[in-house]
Amino acid sequence: MAEMNEHDPERTTTSRLSARDITIGYDRRIIAEHLNVAIPDQSFTVIVGPNACGKSTLLRALARLLKPTAGEVLLDGKTIHGHPAREVARTLGLLPQTSIAPDGITVADLVARGRYPHQKLIRQWSREDEAAVIEAMAATKVTGFSHRLVDELSGGQRQRVWVAMVLAQQTPILLLDEPTTFLDIAHQIELLELLRELNRGKGQTVVAVLHDLNHACRYASHLIAMRDGAVLAEGRPADIVTAELVEQVFGIACLVIEDPVSHTPLIVPKGGNLHPFEEQFK
Repeated sequence: MAEMNEHDPERTTTSRLSARDITIGYDRRIIAEHLNVAIPDQSFTVIVGPNACGKSTLLRALARLLKPTAGEVLLDGKTIHGHPAREVARTLGLLPQTSIAPDGITVADLVARGRYPHQKLIRQWSREDEAAVIEAMAATKVTGFSHRLVDELSGGQRQRVWVAMVLAQQTPILLLDEPTTFLDIAHQIELLELLRELNRGKGQTVVAVLHDLNHACRYASHLIAMRDGAVLAEGRPADIVTAELVEQVFGIACLVIEDPVSHTPLIVPKGGNLHPFEEQFK
């Protein structure tokens, strides 16, 4: 395992953001009941699970977009719905699963909207706002098309612009729902490396929903595995990821070996008869 720095999440047991005995869903359709989750401060927490297991619904509840029908989401020890919306927006930055940009808006203007929570009646645009936008665009490599219309961009470029807007918000907690959507493999790795640097270098708490199990195991310091609206396991990937857990969560047979580069769990799905490569790990 890579050596952890001063922001090692294993050194803290505190949680600014948590869900306590919540029931969540849409209309009369319940997605999860009696769900308890505590996000470790300064962790890179990744939520994994099959489609429709409640990952995105949980993230929406943690972000104050979805109010539980029972239980409560707590931010700094107080129900999140008791905090003013602007105060929450200065604490939680959210990248939803789907985002729609206003017609005719440029990349720079969209990223600048991430600074809205910091605006006040007597404090409008400042040098700090400008610096935050420039830094966010540089980090996500979208500076080169800052004056282009968002509608003109490819899906992957647009996704990086949305990530830049969330980064410009400069919140201590980041919530990202499938942030690697539309990105090619190179940009997926760049983004995950950036998020890890924000987590380890700046101490930001990162919570992401990811579909790629191997990416989750490589980058997460804390993993939450869900199925059917329940948490089946959570902890460090090296401590909880086994072939039995993967089969229980995703219904697939696999081998779990050590990644030769990151030394984190590497999931190798099985298909039919064992390949000679798999035989050596039996």
